[in-house]
Amino acid sequence: MGHTTIRFPNDQSMDNLVIRGGRPLQGTLAVSGSKNTALPLMSAALLTDGPVKLTNIPDLKDIHTFRRVIEVTGTRVDADPGSHSMVLDAGSLVRAEAPYELVKRMRASFYMLGALLGRMGEARVSLPGGCAWGPRPVDLHIEGMKALGATIDLDQGYVVAKAPGGRLRGGRMTLEPSSVGATINILLGASLASGSSVIENAAIEPDVVHFCTMLQAMGARIDGIGTRTLEIEGVDRLSPVDVANCPDRIEMGTFMIAAAIAGEPGSPVQITGGDADHLGDAFLEAFQRTGSTYEIDGDIMTVRAPEELRPVSIRTDIYPGFPTDLQAQWTVLMAKCAGNSKVHETVYPDRFKHIPELQRMGVNAIIVGDEVMIEGGKTIQGTSVMSTDLRASVSLVLAGMVAEGETHVLRVYHLDRGYERIEEKLAAAGIDIERVQYDEWADPG
Repeated sequence: MGHTTIRFPNDQSMDNLVIRGGRPLQGTLAVSGSKNTALPLMSAALLTDGPVKLTNIPDLKDIHTFRRVIEVTGTRVDADPGSHSMVLDAGSLVRAEAPYELVKRMRASFYMLGALLGRMGEARVSLPGGCAWGPRPVDLHIEGMKALGATIDLDQGYVVAKAPGGRLRGGRMTLEPSSVGATINILLGASLASGSSVIENAAIEPDVVHFCTMLQAMGARIDGIGTRTLEIEGVDRLSPVDVANCPDRIEMGTFMIAAAIAGEPGSPVQITGGDADHLGDAFLEAFQRTGSTYEIDGDIMTVRAPEELRPVSIRTDIYPGFPTDLQAQWTVLMAKCAGNSKVHETVYPDRFKHIPELQRMGVNAIIVGDEVMIEGGKTIQGTSVMSTDLRASVSLVLAGMVAEGETHVLRVYHLDRGYERIEEKLAAAGIDIERVQYDEWADPG
């Protein structure tokens, strides 16, 4: 199946996925590199003046967007999507700015604040836009830069940050709540500071650990990696490195759920290239309680669906708790279970935009505050549904796989932000799915 050129959402012609449900998932699904780790790794390349080679970089819209953000600074980026590799050379970095036109497309562009402040002692970065659900404020990022010694002004939607004397001095910051993005941004600024820094209540997600490992390889002095307290001793310069990105744990979890709902009971579905440890115990234990099983042999996981799925209520939490990025997919899994369950969202309480669309497919789920109550075991029916954000999109794809009839998942540009050619992977594993273009504003008559 040919790959369709990705379009940004202001185009009139868009892609949708057409799924004819009821086909069993079988064979192998390969996990791509982690988007949520690749973006920080790309940011870190700005901290040195030589070529940094990154491998296992997924071919995703967010990666292309961030590449363009980085290139605005004068940094040279040579990407080879076919081999999933990228070389960034910030020796030519001359402009400490990240413009609104690009930053609005992706919140992770805000990593430019720490990277540019650390490298150049100044930054002018647009406040981000982002997904359509829930507030994800950048206040923690800004307070972190202030703690490192930066002065911050707001100018027509831009954060204008400067390090007195041209270099951050370092400082101490307690993150409330713990935040992956803020932890990464502060690390970017602190690594080249003139003094020492401490981050309390730091994020401990695998994305952060892998990012810290890259900084260490570049010469950064960081203690406490993988713990809630990070201590950074600033250095004068960092060196170029070659780094392999880690696998995408959310894609792996999504594929496990796909195997549980669409795999033939007892038949193996293999998931390759992932790292189950990155999922955290909460997800893996909940998955097994549904009656689904998995076995691990190196980087190959074999999943088998049970004869009958059992409902399991979950509560999202920061790592190593149940990932909020798997909450929407879990709801579809619960819809396939005979019995009642609930999903309690504690990280982003407004993250339920997928529920009205699933209701249109016959899923009996209602939102009560920050919880979703699901009565499983009802027939899921194919229809046209609308993507609203990345994880909501993939939950609709999962529902379409097990629905009666045909499902059209519209606005899949959300999906393209975080899943690399997912329709090709699923089609190769037996699912009847294809990508087609449609005109959203065409007259239906």
